[in-house]
Amino acid sequence: MSNSSIAFFSEGFTTPDFDYDSIRRWIYEVVSSNDFDLGEVSFIFCNDEYLLKMNRDYIGHDYYTDIISFDYSSDKFISGDIFISLDTVKTNSDKYSVSFFNELLRVLIHGIFHFIGFNDLTDEEKEVMRKVEDDALELYLSKYS
Repeated sequence: MSNSSIAFFSEGFTTPDFDYDSIRRWIYEVVSSNDFDLGEVSFIFCNDEYLLKMNRDYIGHDYYTDIISFDYSSDKFISGDIFISLDTVKTNSDKYSVSFFNELLRVLIHGIFHFIGFNDLTDEEKEVMRKVEDDALELYLSKYS
């Protein structure tokens, strides 16, 4: 944990006011419980237009999304940058009738699970991803909130 860091940034607006220390502890616990070590992970909060441009420029996709991750992990040591559109997180929180904070937690840990090696391209992978996200959210809500 001493050679690792989790940083939060915003592109174009003020970083949301959350208890980032509890989020960091939660992410550390999720990573270590999956037998990985944490390197440097940056979360960058942005808006839909910023993430759409990144999606077009770096991935070649022409659609809005809630998250884009750049994985710099090696072996069991995870590192990377995770860009999150707070606009889409808000839209999805309304769509799924969950709080903005809970939806943001889901997206944060979703990016971490991609670095760990979980995918969500097939229906089976999506089901597994949803299960590990749900378990991680339950951990946060029971221990860190």
